[in-house]
Amino acid sequence: MGGVLPEGLRADVEVLWRYHDMGHAVRRCDVAIGLGSHDLGVATYAAELYHQGMAPLIVFTGANAPTTVERFPRGEAVHYREHALALGVPDEAILVEPKATNTGQNIALTRRLLEDRKIEVRSALVISRPYQQRRAYATAKKVWPELEVVCASRPLPLDDYVRGIGDADRVINMLVGDTQRVWVYAERGFAIAQEVPAEVLGAYERLVAAGFTSRLVDGDRGLG
Repeated sequence: MGGVLPEGLRADVEVLWRYHDMGHAVRRCDVAIGLGSHDLGVATYAAELYHQGMAPLIVFTGANAPTTVERFPRGEAVHYREHALALGVPDEAILVEPKATNTGQNIALTRRLLEDRKIEVRSALVISRPYQQRRAYATAKKVWPELEVVCASRPLPLDDYVRGIGDADRVINMLVGDTQRVWVYAERGFAIAQEVPAEVLGAYERLVAAGFTSRLVDGDRGLG
């Protein structure tokens, strides 16, 4: 499939893409939290926001997942830090949390790291890949409910994002998986509950039927 989105899937993929965009206006916060993933654009955007004065400190958080270990063998957060340094972010403005293996741990371990360093935080720019925004928000509000959360991702059109990743199949699978996690993780107590419109559920179900199932949580394929 390469880096081009098939036209027959476009409408459903666009529905999920729009759903995961929280639509938050980026503003200055106490810290930027870059959530580790296969997408190095998270670190790129964190560096851009730092240079724009949107946060005085960046925390990169993430160990490895099966989808990232080959690309980032030393860990997601470590590679993100190196990328941000190359983009001119000073070393003293970056903290690394290298142990988290899921979004809940990203938030919980970042909170602990900041508390251990006596850094008071009331607001955070939570920077993620675009289709992780909704899950990141729901998780952060569950794990750190008093935190003011502003979700942020590189402002790329869908086709540009897919082209940049170079693998439309991977992007669609991740989109489908993150959509499912909206209700599964709320049911399991990992995140706050969020509305899933019928249009979103329909697009999700059609993409599952089309075979995009590699990122699904086992045993939980639908709201019913």
